Amino acid sequence: MAKYKIQIKKSAAKEIKKIPQEYLVRILTGIDDLSKNPRPSGCTKLTNDEKYRIRVGDYRILYQIFENSVTVTVVKSGHRKDVYQK
Repeated sequence: MAKYKIQIKKSAAKEIKKIPQEYLVRILTGIDDLSKNPRPSGCTKLTNDEKYRIRVGDYRILYQIFENSVTVTVVKSGHRKDVYQK
């Protein structure tokens, strides 16, 4: 299995910087693990989008998978109460 390249959108990077320190390491580890397996157990495909999400405690990471370029792009990250709002 090919190793996926991880890209983080600028807006998602700003959201990640706002996350409390005690969750930050777990979230960054979760993002890094997506390079090895972009569809880990527990990931869910979102209904109306071509996006997936993984849970990290009370936080969610939303991302897209591009098979043709072997890339995972993190599009949003945040607390579960806020992350699905547009």
